[in-house]
Amino acid sequence: MPCPVCSSEMCPAARDRNKAGCVLLLRDGGASMGPADLVQKISISAESPRGNERNGSGSALAGVDGAAPGRWRHKCAAYVLALRPWSFSASLTPVALGSALAYRAEGALDPGLLVGSAVTVLAVHGAGNLVNTYYDFSKGIDHKKSDDRTLVDQILEPQDVVRFGVFLYTVGCICAAGLYAVSTLKLEHLALIYFGGLSSSFLYTGGIGFKYVALGDVVILITFGPLAVMFAHAVQVGYLSVSPLLYAVPLALSTEAILHSNNTRDMESDRQAGIVTLAILIGPTFSYVLYTVLLFLPYLIFCVLATRYTISMALPLLTIPMAFSLERQFRSQSFSKIPQRTAKLNLLLGLFYVFGITLAPAGALPKL
Repeated sequence: MPCPVCSSEMCPAARDRNKAGCVLLLRDGGASMGPADLVQKISISAESPRGNERNGSGSALAGVDGAAPGRWRHKCAAYVLALRPWSFSASLTPVALGSALAYRAEGALDPGLLVGSAVTVLAVHGAGNLVNTYYDFSKGIDHKKSDDRTLVDQILEPQDVVRFGVFLYTVGCICAAGLYAVSTLKLEHLALIYFGGLSSSFLYTGGIGFKYVALGDVVILITFGPLAVMFAHAVQVGYLSVSPLLYAVPLALSTEAILHSNNTRDMESDRQAGIVTLAILIGPTFSYVLYTVLLFLPYLIFCVLATRYTISMALPLLTIPMAFSLERQFRSQSFSKIPQRTAKLNLLLGLFYVFGITLAPAGALPKL
């Protein structure tokens, strides 16, 4: 519809925009102007600074909308970083080992139960890492030179870490309930193993705080070794067995090497924070001795299994060069990235261990 003032369809007032324009022009003598002059003047007024301000604010809003995906990507990356994914070999390899032992014993493997077990253990492991981040920050242990600076650098807020930890524990419980629904394992047995692992992952730094009284190594040695292997094995076969505990020993020693290298690196900062770890109790020299034992004792066990039972158990020996490299780095007290490198060794050693058990002839391994 044409503008009632200037009779032009091009007038902004005709499109319900800037209706006050023609009124202003009438007051300024627009009544004596022709329609063409009015249209020209209105076009000029549309380019006024106030119009530019409106356009500028619109551009700013568009910029905010465009920046939103970037902020979400940054937030997601921060959450992943807080989980310390480089340490997940400590939970994935025990699940793979327990499932391989179940396959060797029963001759069958349920892929769904394997995936469910992996997600359950990973969720509890990730939540435990977040609990560790929160309490280390709350107690003033983490600082600008720490390996984990999620809260120190304000990458995330403490409440973000708490909420994410609760979410992961909830995911773990849901997955455990799903495993009970599809597995033949008794509820009391599954609950005993699962909540034992969940409690250990929390109490490592939360509650009692085993880490701060030199008992953290014992908790990790049990949780991310025998307990996780037994959990994955029991879910597959539907009953508890002692044999997975024995086969978990080499992997548990390798996993403990990750924690011990981390505690040895942080020995001075932990002492200043007033906490006690095994590395602080035994000192640098014996920490090196313990790390060496944790690195190479699994290979001695693999040599015994390979010579007495089946040659496939020699596969993990392929990772010995990496172990010697880590030993030299630890001896030179160059602790930069050594926990991450030890975790990489743990992953490769665990995978070769799983392959060795899977390839072993039926009945070749004891108690399987």
